[in-house]
Amino acid sequence: MPEGDVVWSTARRLHTALAGRPLTHSDFRVPRLATTDLRGRRVHEALARGKHLLIRVEGELTVHTHLRMDGSWRFRRPTAPPPRDHRIRLALANAEWLALGYSLGVVELLRTGEEDRAVGHLGPDLLGPDWDLDEAVRRLRERPERAIGEALLDQRCLAGIGNLYKCEVLFLRGVWPWTPVGDVPDLEGLTTLAQRLLDTNRGHWSQSVTGSLRRGETSYVHGRRGAPCRRCGRPIRKVDQGERLTYWCPSCQPEPN
Repeated sequence: MPEGDVVWSTARRLHTALAGRPLTHSDFRVPRLATTDLRGRRVHEALARGKHLLIRVEGELTVHTHLRMDGSWRFRRPTAPPPRDHRIRLALANAEWLALGYSLGVVELLRTGEEDRAVGHLGPDLLGPDWDLDEAVRRLRERPERAIGEALLDQRCLAGIGNLYKCEVLFLRGVWPWTPVGDVPDLEGLTTLAQRLLDTNRGHWSQSVTGSLRRGETSYVHGRRGAPCRRCGRPIRKVDQGERLTYWCPSCQPEPN
């Protein structure tokens, strides 16, 4: 699933391509919105809220999309009609650019004043103007018995972290993923590190936690089951945690006694 930094970069690309120009084409390929036509309306802005994308359009309308697991936006010059590809859920174009939303998990049209229906439940956005470390930590601590590996993925606590950053920040802080939130030492420092990692990668399409962009060298534990830990050499482990997979080093992130 694309994480907050990728969604932020996608929003910036959408804004660059669409904002400030009237739409010359709109094609909602979802049954509920099949007759919706936004042609002639100017796009005011596109922005990210956690993992959600909001495209605000003239007339106090907002196109809300979510990439879910496999979604993406692609861009090209509007020299030909949008392809008849079943993966395309939404096509928006102006005189300069055609934006194609592939495999989008959510496509809906809201009144701009009612955006909270879609994103009002989210916690502070790690890459947004509303980022508030104290509020994020407060929300995490509301359930002190919860495993930190699950709590970090709860977008109601803080918005933008996905499985990659969850695994990597816990490794970097030496925290066993099943540690109860109430037992995590320096939760503020852990959360600050998560924000810093996302911030470092936003604006780039390649995500790296290690500092290397070479294939196979961009993470410490995520996606590396069985590979030697870059610190201690022990094999990285992987197991289901809730509905997601967790990668960790049993030596560098030992279970508390």
